[in-house]
Amino acid sequence: MIKSLRARFERKPTVAVIRLHGAIGASLGIGRAGLSDASTAPLIEKAFKTKGLEAVALSINSPGGSPAQSAMIAARIRRLAAEKEVRVFAFCEDVAASGGYWLATAGDEIFADDNSIVGSIGVISASFGFHELLSRYGIERRVHTAGEDKSMLDPFRPERAEDVERLKALQAEIHANFKRQVETQRAGKLADRDLFTGEIWVGRQAQEVGLIDGIGHLVPTMKARFGDKIRFRVASARKPLLARLGFGVEEVLGSLEARAMWQRWGL
Repeated sequence: MIKSLRARFERKPTVAVIRLHGAIGASLGIGRAGLSDASTAPLIEKAFKTKGLEAVALSINSPGGSPAQSAMIAARIRRLAAEKEVRVFAFCEDVAASGGYWLATAGDEIFADDNSIVGSIGVISASFGFHELLSRYGIERRVHTAGEDKSMLDPFRPERAEDVERLKALQAEIHANFKRQVETQRAGKLADRDLFTGEIWVGRQAQEVGLIDGIGHLVPTMKARFGDKIRFRVASARKPLLARLGFGVEEVLGSLEARAMWQRWGL
């Protein structure tokens, strides 16, 4: 009797699961919160305080987004992993591309499905140019600034070569930071070739070039590593209030940018 009671209240080894699903960026408006350092911090902090913690598992499904938010989220995970002396395992689902792969590099080991899209280690900026359309309809664009570069890359004005050059310099700096993150976290595992062209890989291809450590899913991989009695504590962000009430605010507002990011990968 005493033995069974003791077994019942005994602290069981636990894997804390953090769900990092969605486009990465600060809030996009009412009902359209993206993954950001602010929105994920409470989940991450709570996960690392789990009693009986054996490891933290990251469930990642993200087409990317803000480089700064990607870096901040990954850095928070690595700080807490070092502080708590806990290993982190990343599991890629449909997509861990661009900023989504940056999140995956927060793991000591990275796993994916055979069909997961992984990589896209690059930086992109996209917009439209409407100046000819405005001219055709006799619409005059009026912008007044203090500082000649304040309206850099204004889509309603002709593109300036110096603006493009400045943008490319900024992109190169961010790209260098991304490369450094991957090379640091995947040290000794990467194939001897250029993996930073923005190219993507699927499943075992990603393993062959060293971007992931193996093919595996979260629950069976963690049970194989820590035993069948391991428990899982899942932490995920709550949906915005109106979305929980069924109003579908995100659909109403369009979420065009986030949708475009997913559709780029056929999802």
